Amino acid sequence: MTKRLTCYSDPADHYSHRVRMVLAEKGIVVQILDIDPGQDSDKLAELNPYGALPTLMDRDLLLYEPGVIMEYLEERYPHPPLLPVYPVARANSRLLMHRIQSNWCVLVDRILNECSDGGGCNQLRRQLRESLLEVAPLFAEKPYFLSDEPSLVDCCLLPLLWRLPLLGIELPRSARPLLEYMERQFARQAFQVSLSAVERDMRPT
Repeated sequence: MTKRLTCYSDPADHYSHRVRMVLAEKGIVVQILDIDPGQDSDKLAELNPYGALPTLMDRDLLLYEPGVIMEYLEERYPHPPLLPVYPVARANSRLLMHRIQSNWCVLVDRILNECSDGGGCNQLRRQLRESLLEVAPLFAEKPYFLSDEPSLVDCCLLPLLWRLPLLGIELPRSARPLLEYMERQFARQAFQVSLSAVERDMRPT
């Protein structure tokens, strides 16, 4: 039987990873096709006008922005919910996702795309590390990030945290609440299912 959903995914990209996390959290039956953006540019151009990943195909519907894809999956497959029921709480979750993007993902993208070594790269790594340390105590409040249940916020944050060794960032013991959050979440079945083979090789065993 042909799977109705197809997700075209970059196996190394944290934006593709967050969509795979949503799919795994909801237990959605999907065909995930790994695409190398460096080698499959023509194929990408056929999928969408921006040649971007991830791209989700649902029958005749084609979506190609990670935030749009995540919100679509949340509405299309509402159980289990990954956003709160009440509008104020949903807005707060969306604001957290915006802050993750603005404060952390921008730095991650710069480190991955621009840096090999040098003082500028070290400064970016230090900035990201210090920003994470500032919020580390917040992870002691709830089993998930400011939530009693997994949410889209975790789906945005965990792919970034999984890549810290790749980014050359090690968190100290003083970040214990954050480290314990990472250990709990990385061990969950949904997270393990979301990992590509490339991502499994990003962290030492």
